[in-house]
Amino acid sequence: MVDRPINQPAAAAAAEIPADPAPESLYVGAINPRALTEAILGKKIDWSDPASTKIMTDTLETDYNELFDMKLNSPIYAGLKLGPNNMAVPLPLKELKILTPEDRLPPTLGTIHTVGDLKTVGVDNIASVEVEHAFLKNGKLNLVLEAPSPLNKKITNTSVTQQILDIAIPVETRAQSSNVSWTPPGNTWRDMGIMLETATDYDDPIQGAVGDCWLIAALAAVAWADPYSIVHRNRPTGLAETDSVDSIQFYSKPTGRNAPTMMVEVTDKTLVNSSSLWPPYCRCSQPGEIWPQVYEKAFAKWSTQNTTDEPDITTLSGGDPGWAMAQINNKTAYYYDTASHTPDQLWGIVRANSLSYKTISPMTAWTYGSGPQYQGSNIVANHAYTILGWAYDNGKEYIVLRNPWGFLEPTGLNTYQGLLTFFDNSFWLPISTIGNDGVFALEAPSFKLYYQTLAVAK
Repeated sequence: MVDRPINQPAAAAAAEIPADPAPESLYVGAINPRALTEAILGKKIDWSDPASTKIMTDTLETDYNELFDMKLNSPIYAGLKLGPNNMAVPLPLKELKILTPEDRLPPTLGTIHTVGDLKTVGVDNIASVEVEHAFLKNGKLNLVLEAPSPLNKKITNTSVTQQILDIAIPVETRAQSSNVSWTPPGNTWRDMGIMLETATDYDDPIQGAVGDCWLIAALAAVAWADPYSIVHRNRPTGLAETDSVDSIQFYSKPTGRNAPTMMVEVTDKTLVNSSSLWPPYCRCSQPGEIWPQVYEKAFAKWSTQNTTDEPDITTLSGGDPGWAMAQINNKTAYYYDTASHTPDQLWGIVRANSLSYKTISPMTAWTYGSGPQYQGSNIVANHAYTILGWAYDNGKEYIVLRNPWGFLEPTGLNTYQGLLTFFDNSFWLPISTIGNDGVFALEAPSFKLYYQTLAVAK
């Protein structure tokens, strides 16, 4: 990677770009489809197996190219819908259809000899049915049609099974029970490791089967840029079943989902599947470490003011990555709308909050609710990402990001393919943009196209 000549006036100008007003009622949230698949099946999947993608699409009943855009009603947005201004809003429970066991049975199509016979199974106006794919082979016209209602009873963001409702969607009556423990069916709370064995790393937090990418991306941002904010405090309990309680500090901020500034106490017990012992929600990429899932649990307890050690994780579905960073590190969140800034300005904002290519103030960015640019891009709509830093190579400005799912990244001419070294190699790990670990470097103009807002907590 060739460095760009240092331009101090440009850096200073970027640092003085005024922040935009904080957005109201953000519900950024896309469920990790791998984690949702594993939670539904109740077992860990070998995602290195080429057949695993088909397992995921079959389980989620959604073609791969339709998974990552809200407009296509993907189940990774369960409990959310596309609202005004191309932004996600919570789906009222009365609008959510719970699929019954009868709905899950394959429909009986009967005997169909002509296109007109489709009327017998509910396709009244064949001329208006959307053709998803058409091809001619061996003298036969093959059509793939979008099944109209009532034939179409697949899983979507607005039509889910009871299992997905239990796993991923907050239920208001359940969330209001602040003094009641919560355990989703098929899972149990268990101590599965050590809170924090080594220093926190940006790649530790991996999001699970709830739409809290806003929180997990924020955790990774703080762990990378401000790691000493992730503090492990504990105290002895005297209880036989556990040796200590973790004390985690969160800070009240005048925006978004909020609670009083306080130290939250939780044990190391986190949710795992009762059979496989695999976590359905946030986990750590380092075997044996559990700090990301303990932080997720503590944040759920704090934000709902739950008094038990078993808060409802589904209440974290949809949120604001900017204030999440600030509530973790007690700084102020600043927002920058990409539409009102040039690519060079956006790149400069990242540079102004970095040292030796690496962010020194936690930064996140999130995408629009929907858009044609997401088709085939491997960038997810209504999803939060961690900003790790910047790069400059061959005359091109790059912003380095991480998908909190720990996989899925764009590749192509607008991404940098190689090894990026940040800060001091003896402490900060080099970042490779080669490999499917969710890390990539995107050209600044492409960043502006895909991302709606970036935020920094400083």
